[in-house]
Amino acid sequence: MTERVVLAYSGGLDTSVAIGWIAEETGAEVIAVAVDVGQGGEDLDVIRKRALACGAVEAEVADAKDEFAEEYCLPAIKANALYMDRYPLVSALSRPTIVKHLVAAAKKHGATTVAHGCTGKGNDQVRFEAGISSLAPDLKCIAPVRDYAMTRDKAIAFCEAKGLPIATTKKSPYSIDQNVFGRAVETGFLEDIWNAPIEDVYDYTANPATPRDADEVVITFEAGVPVAIDGKPVTVLQAIQQLNERAGAQGIGRIDMVEDRLVGIKSREIYEAPGAIALIIAHQELENVTVERELARYKRQVEQRWSELVYDGLWFSPLKRALDGFIAEANEHVTGDIRMTLHGGRAVVTGRKSAKSLYDFNLATYDTGDTFDQSLSKGFIEIFGLSSKIAAKRDLV
Repeated sequence: MTERVVLAYSGGLDTSVAIGWIAEETGAEVIAVAVDVGQGGEDLDVIRKRALACGAVEAEVADAKDEFAEEYCLPAIKANALYMDRYPLVSALSRPTIVKHLVAAAKKHGATTVAHGCTGKGNDQVRFEAGISSLAPDLKCIAPVRDYAMTRDKAIAFCEAKGLPIATTKKSPYSIDQNVFGRAVETGFLEDIWNAPIEDVYDYTANPATPRDADEVVITFEAGVPVAIDGKPVTVLQAIQQLNERAGAQGIGRIDMVEDRLVGIKSREIYEAPGAIALIIAHQELENVTVERELARYKRQVEQRWSELVYDGLWFSPLKRALDGFIAEANEHVTGDIRMTLHGGRAVVTGRKSAKSLYDFNLATYDTGDTFDQSLSKGFIEIFGLSSKIAAKRDLV
């Protein structure tokens, strides 16, 4: 029986060429799998037909936008997930979504191997292969660009020699990955970290310096889940999409950073994530109102570790699953409304309202009606600082 390889298929030059390339290198039949995580672009059926025209024996497409939003983006919102305190894990979140569909297709078609189009110096190769090995340890993984030296010039030559139905002349100066949660741009002149990004790098966001009226929005959460925008019910996907449009129109969510890749190098990345950033800022503020102090302090440590695990491709790891349970518990009371002003590249919280609030006006006020017993503070401070006071007496001798 001829071996079968499931290929993560995008419809572009590299993965289209990879269909025939894999067949020649391995003698296997190729099943192409394309997953829609809100990246936009061509119709899925067009992509499916192209895969077949390029030599795939089977081609599957999956509309996974809602799945991606609810099962991957939502946990990131609940975790306030920002790798290195800035990056909302745009690409890292989409990879386990795609991995699940690749593994399902491999099982369905009796494939022994899964292939992807990643290079050998990025994070995505790890995210794909570590994810696949966690869900299906018996599957093998190959990467034509990395394993068979399938460079772009070789890909173009192969495409032209085989007469494949894909354009080979136009090449963007950037490497771009995008989905509904955001957009990542790298390479080209951006590799010189002294060069400032120019406006044509951006697509999801308008120039924040352009004068325009501010936009006020109210986001409603239930147990950490965004459920309404300005009082109108939304799914998680709709919340992200609507805030992509409204926050993006105000230039919110632009990130220019040098990040630490898992493979050990530093990489300059440009990100756009207007909806993600607006939702995380709103969620963080609602947590400030509804989450008890010690839980909130510890959750911030968990958020950092959770973000690192996801960035490093360990979505399906035991530690990540255990932290998911903690984060879900911590979001139990994160319910209420956050009012924000979107303007000039910033999402600024201007109001908070929650039936689960821990904010007590009578304790917080300095006016008449204050119920905080200030006479208790003197003794509290004496006891709270006692161990430091004893150590200071010793150390100052």
